[in-house]
Amino acid sequence: MDQSSSSRLSIHALPSDSPEGCLGIPSPVTHSNDEVVTSSGSLIRNVVWNLIGDGSPILVAIFSIPILIHSLGNERFGVLTLAWAMVGYFGIFDVGLGRALTKLIAERKTTGQSGDIPGLIHTGLLLVLLFGAVGTALLAALSPLLVRHFLKIPAPLQHETLYAFYLLAVSIPAGLCLSALRGVLAAFLRFDLITLLRVPFTFFLFLGPLMVLPFSRSLVPIIAVLVAGRVVSCVWHLFFCFRLVPELYSPFRIRTTDIIALLTFGGWVSVSNIVSPLLVYVDRFVIGSFISMEAVAWYVTPFEMVTKLAMIPGAIVMVLFPAFSECLPVAPTRVAMLFERGMKYTLISLFPLTLFTVTMAHRGLTIWLGPDFAAHGTRVLQWLALGVLINCVGYLPYALIQASHRPDITAKLHLIEVPFYLVLLRWLVVVDGVQGAAMAWTLRAVVDTVALLAITGRIYPLVARSIRGIFGLLAATTFILVMGIWLPNGSASAIFLIVTLAIFSVIAWSWLLSAEEKTVVRSGLRTIWALP
Repeated sequence: MDQSSSSRLSIHALPSDSPEGCLGIPSPVTHSNDEVVTSSGSLIRNVVWNLIGDGSPILVAIFSIPILIHSLGNERFGVLTLAWAMVGYFGIFDVGLGRALTKLIAERKTTGQSGDIPGLIHTGLLLVLLFGAVGTALLAALSPLLVRHFLKIPAPLQHETLYAFYLLAVSIPAGLCLSALRGVLAAFLRFDLITLLRVPFTFFLFLGPLMVLPFSRSLVPIIAVLVAGRVVSCVWHLFFCFRLVPELYSPFRIRTTDIIALLTFGGWVSVSNIVSPLLVYVDRFVIGSFISMEAVAWYVTPFEMVTKLAMIPGAIVMVLFPAFSECLPVAPTRVAMLFERGMKYTLISLFPLTLFTVTMAHRGLTIWLGPDFAAHGTRVLQWLALGVLINCVGYLPYALIQASHRPDITAKLHLIEVPFYLVLLRWLVVVDGVQGAAMAWTLRAVVDTVALLAITGRIYPLVARSIRGIFGLLAATTFILVMGIWLPNGSASAIFLIVTLAIFSVIAWSWLLSAEEKTVVRSGLRTIWALP
């Protein structure tokens, strides 16, 4: 797509805010103020809303996790992290309907089929409730086997863990409804509402257990409070969806064509939704089976913190996926520009944060959780930080492939990865403990991202040149981060951090940013400087 002779990522100016569609040409339908407008101003505002929603709970987590570990103990806290993982994994029972709703609603807005949207939402909600009931029954049936035989849960904890898992099973339908309702709001790019609804719940995810601690250290009331919070959040999402689409108050309209459309797209997405959480969460179950529940805490705590870096590409993708879906039928060049810009900003924003995490891992964990935890978790945090950066680069190609009506590609890729990853994970956990698990996760992220970039370049040639530039940048940043991992703790790592960030800043300013973007950065800095 880059027409210049330079190998750098090119910058394309986006049109200013207007009531027009992609590339500034009139859309097939007129957009009202509450509909998607894929101008630069709208995209930036929505990305900022997503970053607020994803980033604000981090401070609460930093404050809450040490208290929870101290009060519950490593083993009970390890079980709590498995419970959180269980909730995430059983989100597979939405069978891709959340993303399918986002895509199909965005398309129908663009192609003049807005009248079909209420029936599409009715159909999607009914389907997620049905699949949620299946998820509840399955987790309830599997819980005794998981607690008593598969996981190394100490005997005194097994009884309360079993009842906690039963409560989690009951919450699955509400969780799936949340996913579908957020998909509806995302299709209209109402990320302000998504953020305002999500932030209190994510705060409550950490503060809820703290509220229970004065009365009980048992997992049962802790999980019960979290389940109640999820139900309340679902009700509020439903309320605002009805406000956004008043036609939803009409009687339910379930159409066979909507069921087929949702399940056809969502079916392949659901394969990825089944396999992808397995690739993300299976490591902690392997650690719990082959090492101990205490080792799960050593692994999961750094994992949960460093994966918060993914909120940056996650915020970008959450905005760009409906924009891709809306623009692909009418303005593919616009999609290529958005893809290129999103990839570049992902690398520019994530590399400094990842480098800081890698070089300051031991010192940070010592201050936060103590020297004993740092001794076990430093290498885990460093390898996972590298893996998260590489994995985040794959977010945008993943979204573009799915928006291009090819969710089967991402699903097949994940299916191919699973057996190789499981073998590698088990071997490295046995050989090198929790550090081995982190290395296995990072190696899988490398393979996954490289494959996604290569496939995207093949099926969408407009971004092929940009992807070649991304490969070069990714290789250079990976080499630097590996150097940072093997540096000794202390002054050497601090000097390496300062020097590398200085060089990176010069390169990013002179090589990656266009004159227009430099002007925007200068304006923003002047505004911040003038605030006091």
